[in-house]
Amino acid sequence: MQNIIDILTERGFIEAMTSQEIKALAEKPLKVYCGFDPSADSLHVGSLVPIMALAWFQRYGHTPVAIVGGATGMIGDPSGKSTERKLLDEKTIDHNVQGISQNLKAILDFQCQGNTAKLLNNLDWFKEFSLIQFLRDVGKFFRLGPMLAKDSVKARLNSEEGMSFTEFSYQTLQGFDFLHLFENHQVSVEIGGSDQWGNITAGIDLIRKVHGKAAFGITFPLLTQSDGQKFGKSEKGAIWLSAAKCSPYEFYQYFVRVADADVIKLMRLLTFIEMEEIRRYEEMMKKADYVPNTAQKRLADAVTCIVHGEEALKTALRVTLAAAPGADTVLDAEVLESISTDMPSHSLSLIDIVDKQLLDLLITVGLQTSKSEGRRLIRNGGVYLNNKKITDENRTIERGDLIDGKLLLLAAGKKNKVLIRVS
Repeated sequence: MQNIIDILTERGFIEAMTSQEIKALAEKPLKVYCGFDPSADSLHVGSLVPIMALAWFQRYGHTPVAIVGGATGMIGDPSGKSTERKLLDEKTIDHNVQGISQNLKAILDFQCQGNTAKLLNNLDWFKEFSLIQFLRDVGKFFRLGPMLAKDSVKARLNSEEGMSFTEFSYQTLQGFDFLHLFENHQVSVEIGGSDQWGNITAGIDLIRKVHGKAAFGITFPLLTQSDGQKFGKSEKGAIWLSAAKCSPYEFYQYFVRVADADVIKLMRLLTFIEMEEIRRYEEMMKKADYVPNTAQKRLADAVTCIVHGEEALKTALRVTLAAAPGADTVLDAEVLESISTDMPSHSLSLIDIVDKQLLDLLITVGLQTSKSEGRRLIRNGGVYLNNKKITDENRTIERGDLIDGKLLLLAAGKKNKVLIRVS
């Protein structure tokens, strides 16, 4: 079996390691941990890199340990942040921890034999500490010089806002996490994004000072687009892993639309697609007869299946087909609600719909500005009702047109669609 470090290196995961010794250690089963900040009730696409790294470790016989920061989340990690975080209350953090736990359980294997994934909450050990006890037993091992030298600290200290003692103390908490896991769960490797280097090395130093033993760290590049922009953002905001915050259809569509310059990198980092297949797509994209978006569709299939499961992927594909004007896919309320966030919607009463002319409805919902324009569009084959092309300029809306008795999908051309909710 290949060494996991070689696998991660080939796929582009590794930006830095605290020691080259990690590769030799990985010849035997390791326990590897990564922490996740409960600042929201779902992780987003950017968090997929460390989750997939944990999943690759697990596939190669190592034990992944995921920590949700019920305690550290009350402080907030200053890494990569230019301003102080808004502090969350316990109830909100607990809610967020539950949501993030579901994201992790969807990807890591908590059922397998031998190297079952572990999910822990650092509040379980921090709640036992008093402030005096923590300062005396843990704080004494930290020196201000190295703490002030951390990039995340220096950047904030040089900013106009500065940094509070609350956030400055964060590295001591994450450092203790590593010590606790080292002592109680035999974890010897911490992984995280490149912005976590300072926090990871704080834990390694603490373990060395307390026990005189070595621990190790690996960081990954932060997920960015080819233009340098942060990956995982759409016009509507973050692309969340939770289906309640971003439907499998929206999630799928996001990856179908990624730039050609990014698709191969994302295949390497966010999927289990074998490198041989990824290289084939890379070569295909260089050829003149390459069909646009072929690689993106493969990427979207793979990532959606990993995050949401096979059934959700099937639904996303069905909705994708149904969203195309002229498609043969049968529309139902579930499909229409799935695509509703991708288009404007209007709420109209039954009396304003049934037995009314389609031309009037086009104007009412803003798809056309006049009946003459509407007639011209119908003659040119550009008007669709529930994905069916309309050829009759005098067509009226009938009760039977209502999908599940409450919805209509109206389109002027292939891109201008409106969902109409009927009450």
